[in-house]
Amino acid sequence: MTNLSFQELTKRLEKELYRLHYTESSIMQYRRMWRRITTFFEQEGIDHFTEEAGMHFLDEEFNFFELEKTGNLTQSIINVFRVVRMLGDFQQHGSILRRYYKQKELLQTNELKKLLQGYQAHCQQKEYSKVTQNHYRKIGEKFLSFLESHGVRQSIDIAASHTSDYINTLMGYSYKTVELQLCGLRSFLRYLHENDLHPQNLAKSIPAIKARKQNRIPSVWTQENVVRLLDVIDRGNPAGKRDYAIIILVTRLGLRTIDIKHLKLSDLKWRENRIELIQSKTATVLNLPLAPDVGWAIIDYLKNGRPKVESPFVFLRHLAPLAPFSDEDRLHQIVVKYMKLAKIPISAHKKKGMHSLRHTLASRLLAENTPLPIISDILGHVSSDSTAVYLKVDVRKLRECALNPEGGLAP
Repeated sequence: MTNLSFQELTKRLEKELYRLHYTESSIMQYRRMWRRITTFFEQEGIDHFTEEAGMHFLDEEFNFFELEKTGNLTQSIINVFRVVRMLGDFQQHGSILRRYYKQKELLQTNELKKLLQGYQAHCQQKEYSKVTQNHYRKIGEKFLSFLESHGVRQSIDIAASHTSDYINTLMGYSYKTVELQLCGLRSFLRYLHENDLHPQNLAKSIPAIKARKQNRIPSVWTQENVVRLLDVIDRGNPAGKRDYAIIILVTRLGLRTIDIKHLKLSDLKWRENRIELIQSKTATVLNLPLAPDVGWAIIDYLKNGRPKVESPFVFLRHLAPLAPFSDEDRLHQIVVKYMKLAKIPISAHKKKGMHSLRHTLASRLLAENTPLPIISDILGHVSSDSTAVYLKVDVRKLRECALNPEGGLAP
């Protein structure tokens, strides 16, 4: 659709929004922004939409790049960015790839809904971990939604060209995201073939990624910034007590975000001073010492901060509904909130979520000469190979591993 006029592009996009049951009020907001973009394009002499032209509009009208660099983007500007990104997605792929409304169900046709339900049951029968089941279901749903936008209504109509077109939508994402998407897509396509829902095993058409996991370098914090982050948390209010306990569980014990959200009161073994839980990612038991500072932070929250509601989970939302965090919530917003309060620079090129704090713990343990197998046990890794990636952060360790041109180890 690269040759369509902007008017024709938005006309087709509007039709797709109606098909996806966007509300009339939402569509009116899109129309208003499209008219503003049209006026800008006319002034600039631009005939057709391109992502470059869209970003030029954002920067000229809203000073987008400067505000993004300083971390001062407002929600209203972010909403305009989403409009531009939606236009780019639809122009390139003929589909709306990202949904910004609260409707969780992406699929519109019963045939594809039943197909997804069958695949979900298949993943449960395979006894995949809950995290994997959730990832695979979402990946299958997004792929089917993409097919639906291209007129595919039955599994037998899926062609290799559809999978190729869908994979093209992943360009620009991180290696890990693409790896996860392709892994889930292979699983879904194998399910179709093995259950006689498609005559071909289209999973064979999914390309392998040449990059290796070890190519990525984890984002880590300085110890000074970790201290600043913890110090700025207001532990005098209930939400602050909760946030402090959550963050210290990551910085001191390296718990994954999903395991913190799933942590139950029964997992806290106070008599033995330890935490025992079944990890969501690996389905294996993890035992960790309940360090004094971690224990007192949790006690303070349970006694003086936690909402008085019946729930087996330790950490709860403090706004209605007073329930545990959803699996989709990565708690990223908690870290960013206190980074801003502590005036810790926020870089677009460096991760800033809970997982980066987990990386930091691993790197600190490595710097203290903790053996990799022990770090693996603390982080709950199945294999030390997963932990070896942290060697990339420690330049001194890398130098120790470097090969001497003469054949021996470098001094």
